[in-house]
This record gives sequence, C-alpha cells and structure tokens, in this order.
Amino acid sequence: MGRWVLDVAFVWKAVLTLGLVLLYYCFSIGITFYNKWLTKSFHFPLFMTMLHLAVIFLFSALSRALVQCSSHRARVVLSWTDYLRRVAPTALATALDVGLSNWSFLYITVSLYTMTKSSAVLFILIFSLIFKLEELRAALVLVVLLIAGGLFMFTYKSTQFNMEGFALVLGASFIGGIRWTLTQMLLQKAELGLQNPIDTMFHLQPLMFLGLFPLFAVFEGLHLSTSEKIFRFQDTGLLLRVLGSLFLGGILAFGLGFSEFLLVSRTSSLTLSIAGIFKEVCTLLLAAHLLGDQISLLNWLGFALCLSGISLHVALKTLHSRGNGGPEPLKGLGSSPDLELLLRSSQQDEEDNEEEEYFVAQGQQ
Repeated sequence: MGRWVLDVAFVWKAVLTLGLVLLYYCFSIGITFYNKWLTKSFHFPLFMTMLHLAVIFLFSALSRALVQCSSHRARVVLSWTDYLRRVAPTALATALDVGLSNWSFLYITVSLYTMTKSSAVLFILIFSLIFKLEELRAALVLVVLLIAGGLFMFTYKSTQFNMEGFALVLGASFIGGIRWTLTQMLLQKAELGLQNPIDTMFHLQPLMFLGLFPLFAVFEGLHLSTSEKIFRFQDTGLLLRVLGSLFLGGILAFGLGFSEFLLVSRTSSLTLSIAGIFKEVCTLLLAAHLLGDQISLLNWLGFALCLSGISLHVALKTLHSRGNGGPEPLKGLGSSPDLELLLRSSQQDEEDNEEEEYFVAQGQQ
C-alpha cells in the first residue's frame, strides 16, 4: 500500500512539473512569436512595451489586493527614499533590456534573437564577477568562451543577419547582465521585503515606464502621434483591434512571470534553467518551420556550442548548491534568455509562502 502511494505521488509530481513546464513554454515562446508578429504591422515597439508595462502593473496591483484581502496582511510598500535609491537603477536597466529586445524584432529573425539573447548569461557572469557575486574560476572562463564562441559561429555568414537588429539585441543582453545583477542584489536585501515577485513587479513597472518614456518620445513620439492606427485613427474597428493586440501582449508578459514563479515555487530554479535550454531549441525549430528562418549547419553548431556553455553553467550551479548543503539563492540567473518581467523568487520560509503560493496556483486555474 505504501509503495502504491509513493508511486502515485511520484506520477502526480511528474505530471504537475510537466504541466508547469508546458505552461511556461506557452507564455515564453508565445510572447516571442507575438512580438515578432505584432512588429510586422505595428512599428512602435517602445509604445508596445510601455503599454505592456501598464498592463503588468494593473495585474500586479490586483494580485496584491486579492492576496491582502485573503490573508488579511498588508503588502510591502517602499518609502520614496528606498524606492528611488534601491529600485530605480534596477527598473531603468530592466526597461532598457525589454525595450531594446522588442525593438530588435523590427530588424531580425526570431532565431537570431533567440540565439543572441542566450548570450545574456555571459554578461550576467561578467557583472557578477565585477560586483563579486561570483568568484573567478576556470570553469566560469570556459562557460564564457563557449557562449561567446557559439554566438560568433551562429552569426558568422548568416544569410538573414542584420547588424542594426543584432546590435539592439546584443545591447539588450549586455544591459540584461546589469539588470539581473542589480535585481539579485535588490532581492537579497531582506529589509526591503521584495522577495515575492508580485511585489517586485508592482514596484518596478512605474519606474520602468518612466525610464522608457524619453526613448519613446525621441524615436516614436512624433510618428505615433500622426499614425492612423492610434492617435489619428479613422477606423474605430482598427483601433480596437490594435489595442486588443497590445493588451494581449501584456497578458502574455504577466503570464510569463506567473508561470516562472509557479515552476520555481513548485519545483526548483534548476528545473527552470533546464526547461529554458530546451525552450530555446523549441523556439529555433518553430522559427525555422513556421517563419522560414534560414539556419545553416554552422549556425546550428554555434547554437549547440552556446547551449553547452549554458548547460555547464547550470551544472556548476547545481554542484555549488549541493556543496553548500542547500539551494544557492539567486545565483546564475539568465539561463532562460527572455525573462521579460520577473526574477525567480528567492527562497522564503514555508509559512510566509503558503498563502501566496496558493493564490498564484489558484490564479492559473
């Protein structure tokens, strides 16, 4: 009887993990192809990103209100001093990372975007070393060389290579290294109380919106104000379809954050890292099949080399975690290339997390 119960528990956990991974894939891969699809007809990626941020803030605020009503405990609200000093740098870096990533879809293919974004772990490692969040080891140097070499091979003589788009997404990956390092430092400050990703999203979105607004005003403001799709619309039906499409992207972005949190809270950050590796392969295969992206044998070898570097990084995280006798909090971020909105949740004690995780789980049903 006991054996049967253990088998059922194992099967249930495996099915739950598979379901959470598939949910994460749907949102993560979905938002990548959504961004590429929308930018083909709507050439205002910065405005699109800002509207997504507004939707995410709205859903985050609603989630916090529901959690507060159900738990009868007030959610954390930072003072203006902490908000501007501690959160603003992270918010600005995150806004630039997301904004430049979406901007690059005007010029490059999904496959080139996916491959280049995978290099974010390279910059994360570099900035982790600069801020002394990681120790310099020979294995980390090997990880950097594998990822850098793979990126070079993937872009070398690519038939669909575009320098402008590549520069945008590479810049986003570079800023992403700063972003995740700052986010790690932000979440490790226990006194701020931002360990829960919903609270983090709620506090980040307004400053991200304001940080992206000057860039939007310079590059898109005038064109958008004269566009017949938005401000000078003549067809109400077209306007509603455009706004509906933009709102859908915000839902996908928020769902991506929720699915990541669910996957980590119910399994581990290692599961998310491994799932992220296979997700990149799925994205490239779908891009080649659905969008006709041309990927040569050399490009595939470069991608395999890059994935080898990421896999080695994941393995090093696992060994380091086991060597310390427990999970390593918040180190080695970025093995999933398009974490558009959330950092995976830091480990909190079980009592503090029970009600919040229950709410998140219910919100996905």
